[in-house]
Amino acid sequence: MFDNKQLKALIIPLVIEQLLAVTVGFADTIMVSNVGEAAVSAVSLVDSINILLINVFSALATGGAVVAAQFIGQGSQKKAREASQQLILITAVLASLIMVLSLIFNQSILSLVFGKVDSEVMSNAVIYFFFSALSYPFIALYNAGAALFRAIGNSKISMINSFIMNVINIILNAILIFGFQLGVLGAVVATLIARITGCIVILYMLRSKKNDIYIDDYLHIRVQLVYIKKILAIGIPSGLENGMFQIGKIMVQSLVATFGTYAIAANAVSSNLAQMMIIPGMAIGLAMVTVTGQCIGAREYEQASYYVKKLMKMAFGSMFVLSLLIAFASPYIFPLYSLSTKTTDLAYQCVWLHAIFCFIVWPLSFTLPNALRAANDAKFTMSVSIASMWIFRYYFSFILANDFHLGLLGVWIAMIIDWCVRAIAFIYRYHSGKWKDKQLI
Repeated sequence: MFDNKQLKALIIPLVIEQLLAVTVGFADTIMVSNVGEAAVSAVSLVDSINILLINVFSALATGGAVVAAQFIGQGSQKKAREASQQLILITAVLASLIMVLSLIFNQSILSLVFGKVDSEVMSNAVIYFFFSALSYPFIALYNAGAALFRAIGNSKISMINSFIMNVINIILNAILIFGFQLGVLGAVVATLIARITGCIVILYMLRSKKNDIYIDDYLHIRVQLVYIKKILAIGIPSGLENGMFQIGKIMVQSLVATFGTYAIAANAVSSNLAQMMIIPGMAIGLAMVTVTGQCIGAREYEQASYYVKKLMKMAFGSMFVLSLLIAFASPYIFPLYSLSTKTTDLAYQCVWLHAIFCFIVWPLSFTLPNALRAANDAKFTMSVSIASMWIFRYYFSFILANDFHLGLLGVWIAMIIDWCVRAIAFIYRYHSGKWKDKQLI
């Protein structure tokens, strides 16, 4: 169903898109770091909440993409378009509700999650969280639109839009942070404007009837529960999985916050570089949803297995090269952050720890399960991920950090143990063949 040329056309734009997204986060942190470590710490803390919510939105988008991809594989374009309308509808409603709650309970949420942090860090965090919340509906709808384009194998659209968003973000960051001296406020306003623009552009492009999936009237979408149930069959387990995963990370972040500002900053910087290392795996994971979903919709299970193996080999190879490249380059990257020697040394250790294990284990933990989700086996991936998150990443973080006195390194070691447990479970599930028995459409 997909030749090498088609796979390249799908994956390369996804890699570029992920690279752009991570690069902007990287640039944001560098620019904000010039304001001070309190600003970097505030952005890092709030971004853990932002990532939680964005992952929930992405999980919903994945549900819509799986349903649409399976209908496309089945040859039912009309049903794919109807399912797409329902994805846009429920995404808009959910994101707007979360935005309102975040605006109302801004400081209460931050205090509940992170407890007592330095007053300067908290004041910056309040500002960053408020304007981040305003962007939730826009980033959620952008993700939904991008997922629908990927479902039909057109990843160039989301790449182009990501480029537009990121250029706007970087330019406005420079103007607002350095030109107007707005610090954290400048960074988050730039992000808000970029997300609004990206949302408007991708929803406009989704109106074109030249696409296999299009929505020509956003104002008169009727509720169709039959499609919403199918989307939520993937979206809810994936959302719970992603949500619990990020909640666990936030709670671990609260542990990191007790180590001091230098540890928070080191964690933020090393996390930026770690995100860059997994770009190929993330991109191939998104492609896995499209490819496997269309194969499953066409009931071509042997082809699905063939493409899963092929895409996994690509993930391992590309992550091996990129992880080591970034790790070796890290001594030349860290000076860009204007950090103390103590913070830099700790970040360097975390980066190398991540580099050594991520290209071996990460694809099995996070790329492979996308094949299971695309085959409607999302409940299994949810169960494994949630259990592993709480038992191994969360509890082991406290044990290794406090009882074994490893501090931030203990938190990163616990993360790797979590990866290994997930990898074993997902390999077993894939080879069992039980994912082939799940019917969605």
